[in-house]
Formats: sequence, structure tokens, C-alpha cells
Amino acid sequence: MSGAIPERAAELLGEVRRRRPRIHCLMNGVVPKFVADGLSALGAIPSMTSSPEEVGHFVAKADALLVNLGTLDAQRREAIGIAVDVADEKGRPWALDPAHCDYSPPRAAFAQELLARGPAVLRANAAEYDLLAVPADVVAVRTGKADRIAWNGAVLRVENGHPLTALVTGTGCLSGAVIAAFLAVEADPFLAASAAMLVFGIAAEMAGKTATGPGSFEPALLDALASLEGTYVLQFAKADNEQG
Repeated sequence: MSGAIPERAAELLGEVRRRRPRIHCLMNGVVPKFVADGLSALGAIPSMTSSPEEVGHFVAKADALLVNLGTLDAQRREAIGIAVDVADEKGRPWALDPAHCDYSPPRAAFAQELLARGPAVLRANAAEYDLLAVPADVVAVRTGKADRIAWNGAVLRVENGHPLTALVTGTGCLSGAVIAAFLAVEADPFLAASAAMLVFGIAAEMAGKTATGPGSFEPALLDALASLEGTYVLQFAKADNEQG
């Protein structure tokens, strides 16, 4: 299976650029511009409002949704509920990023409630992931030095990436948005998540070749997402199967 993932990732990268899916992001307040710029560089069309009065209309016109729990407040909780309702009603796939739920028991509880509502994908770091009970029908992406994507006994390990990613706020949030963009063009959530993490990791490696530190890594990552070609994905992919 792992041999087919890079090929599919290259194809889906082209599909994102051809179809330009609209991705609505309920995003933490620290990084919306970076995430929006990253989606635009990839070829998608971002929207970011968390207004309860507007969010349902935006999600209805989007092709996929990202729910990120960073800087969670009462308005965002309300907006998230509305957004997930509309996504379910319209049949839009959505991804959940339970950012910093390991810091806050109320946030962890909210993340668990959202998992019960059936996102296509959960994207979490190890500390967040270990707190949550992931339903069997949700693709589980655990990020780290190597990213692990698991679903229905299938497990893919992606080793592409760069250490500077951990020093730039919002890179994890952006990877969740990239997953949402791939969900918009691929009905199989395991393939979508695997391809997204592979593309994001290779872009990070490209950025790391020219960056001299975290300050230069951020714009280099945006440039890499914009210039990444399917041939690079095939050439540099590091993805292997694990036992589930």
C-alpha cells in the first residue's frame, strides 16, 4: 500500500490545484493569516470567520471544514457547533485538531464530544492524542518526528519533515488545514490524510534546505507549498506501512 500513497499524493496535489476547493477554518486566533496563506499557496481557497451569525453560510459554501480548538472561547464553541451541524447536513468532510487539549480538561472533554460527532480525520500531537479515545471510523493522525496515520487496521508512517517545523507557531494548524484541503478532493479519508501529511512533510524538507532559522522557515514553507510538484512527491516520499 505504501508504494501507492506517493502516487496518489502527487495526483491529489494536482487535484487541489485544479479544483481549488474552498476550505473553511475555525482556527485559533494566533495563526489565521499563516494558515490562510498556506492554503492559498497550496491552491485552495481559505475562509476563516468564527462569527456564529456567519459561519453556517461559509461552511455551506465550503468543500471541507477544519475545526481547530486553539484559543477556545464561548463564541468559538458556539461557532464550532453550528459549523459541524452544517457540515453534517451538507455532507462536507471535516477534520478536528484538538490543539492544546492536553493543557485543559474542559478542552479535552469538548474534543471528545466532537470526536463522537464523526470527523473524517483527527490530527493531534502525541500528548493530545494520548488523552483521547478515537472512534474506529475516524482516521487518526498522530504527528511527531514521524507522522503516523491509522484507520481500520491500516497504518502508514511518514518520515518526511524538518525540525524547524516545531519552532514556528501554526505549522501544526496548517497541516490540519492541508488535510482538510485533501479531504475536499479525495473521498477516502485515509488516503486524503496520508497524502496531505506526505505533501506537507516534503514541503517542510524543501523549506529547511534554504531556511537559516524559524524566521526564514515560515516564508520558505509557504514558497515550498506553492512550488511543490508531483514529481518531487514521488522522488522524496518516505512512507512505510506499519502493523495496525
